[in-house]
Amino acid sequence: MDKINFFPDNLDVQNQNIILRLDLNVPLKDKIIADDTRIVLCLPFIKKLIKKKAKIIIISHLGRPKGIKDPALSLMPIYKYLKKALQTNVYFFMGNFDHEIKNKFSYLKEGEVILIENIRYFKEETDNDENFSKKLASLGDIYINDAFSCSHRKQSSVHNITKFINKSFAGPLLKKEINAINLVIKNKKEPVTCIIGGSKISTKINVITNLIEKINNLIIVGAMANNFFIYKNFKVGKSLIESNTKEIIKNIYDKAIKNNCEIVIPEDCVVGTSFEGEGKGKNLKQIGENEIILDIGFNTTKKIKQIIEQSNTVLWNGPAGYFENKNFLNGTISIAETISKNTQEKSLISVLGGGDTLAAIKMSKNKLFFSHLSTAGGAFLEYLEGKDLPGLSVLK
Repeated sequence: MDKINFFPDNLDVQNQNIILRLDLNVPLKDKIIADDTRIVLCLPFIKKLIKKKAKIIIISHLGRPKGIKDPALSLMPIYKYLKKALQTNVYFFMGNFDHEIKNKFSYLKEGEVILIENIRYFKEETDNDENFSKKLASLGDIYINDAFSCSHRKQSSVHNITKFINKSFAGPLLKKEINAINLVIKNKKEPVTCIIGGSKISTKINVITNLIEKINNLIIVGAMANNFFIYKNFKVGKSLIESNTKEIIKNIYDKAIKNNCEIVIPEDCVVGTSFEGEGKGKNLKQIGENEIILDIGFNTTKKIKQIIEQSNTVLWNGPAGYFENKNFLNGTISIAETISKNTQEKSLISVLGGGDTLAAIKMSKNKLFFSHLSTAGGAFLEYLEGKDLPGLSVLK
């Protein structure tokens, strides 16, 4: 990953057609943008290219239309947003990619922008189709991937397009994501603590096993901790669990011992009899057969705070509890606020990722500060697993 070709700031792109792959996959409610975070992050680089007098062709997806032109997944709301946000002419291309596609973009002038309709409207995109990739590539002189969140996909606008264009680069947002994650797994400042939450071990097992070799503390929270409780012979009532995890957890502990990584699991919790009800603090020996573990307890929260305060680097992926109910939000918010405080006051390097994690921290009443918030989901996890992402390998 270290040899990726990043876009050089001094490159002359005047009058050049730049294909810019972005992630503008924002949530919509009644065709209105509900959260513009991803668009806001993309604007500085778009404006920079406008200032450099490039001709900018933006490609993005929205949702998973599976090759069907679903009006609910149109990029029209994003087009309207860009028209207001950018001080230039912005066009919207809703046509097909036929053999004359290049001519359809000939009207684009220096410093102007065209947004192509949802690229996943075309089945060939997700098929990584070579002919479709050629047509896309024919539109540009330079290709820039600034969508880290899509870079784990082998798709035309992320992968095969680079075969048919002379110059391909990674953009500044992608560079920022990689640099941030590398602060945890490569260029690290120890002690390094990773807090891994969420509901299933199976979705994070590769991340956990790869990280154990590189970190000092691994804190397991969320519903995935329930299987660790069972492994330690505690009863978990009606809590969410996965089957056949005993050997997986044994291997995690064995690898942790071998690599001097301390594994921390909750010592107390907050339980309820339903996801919608109120919570009650209990230690692990007190959990009733009709109770569900829905958050970490007071003592666990205190212990995690202490570990964070003694760390120089923290990676966090996955909430500590069922944050959708405010009665089970405390553990997650306590972790977030402790990380934020130490980021501000002690120069803690803090990297957070995952949709649920980012959604949960927004529920804090305080303004929070972190070194890096990753908007990527699957790509974030796969990079942490040590995988060679298809969209990055073609940019080397």
